[in-house]
Amino acid sequence: QVQLVESGGKLVQAGDSLRLSCAASGLAFSSYPMGWFRQAPGKEREFVAAVSRRGVTTDYGDSVKGRFAISKDNAKNTVYLQMDSLKSEDTAVHYCAAGSSYYDSISRENSGYSYWGQGTQVTVSS
Repeated sequence: QVQLVESGGKLVQAGDSLRLSCAASGLAFSSYPMGWFRQAPGKEREFVAAVSRRGVTTDYGDSVKGRFAISKDNAKNTVYLQMDSLKSEDTAVHYCAAGSSYYDSISRENSGYSYWGQGTQVTVSS
C-alpha cells in the first residue's frame, strides 16, 4: 500500500522558517516526481512546488517562489519542503503528492499526481 506521510507542520510566526517532510512507502520513490500542494480554508488546492524524480529539476508556484525550496532524498524515500520567510498567507494544510512513475514531468495540476498524503497543518501567525 502506498503511503505518503507528511510531518513538520506547526504554528510559527511570520518571518519564521519551517521544514516539512514527506515520508513515502510502498512505491519506488526514486521513480516518482514529487510535489507539494496546499489548501487554505475556503480556497482551492494550490500548487506549491514540484521536483523531478532525481531531484534535479524543480518548479514553484508564484506565491512561494524565492521563499520555498523543495528537495528529494531518494535514499531516505523522503521529500522536503523548506519554507522560509513565512507569511500568514501560507497558512494551509500542506499535502505531499507523488506523480507518475512513467514520466519524469513535474506538474502544477492535481491531476498530475497519483498518490496523496493526508496533509500537515501549517499555521503562520502575524
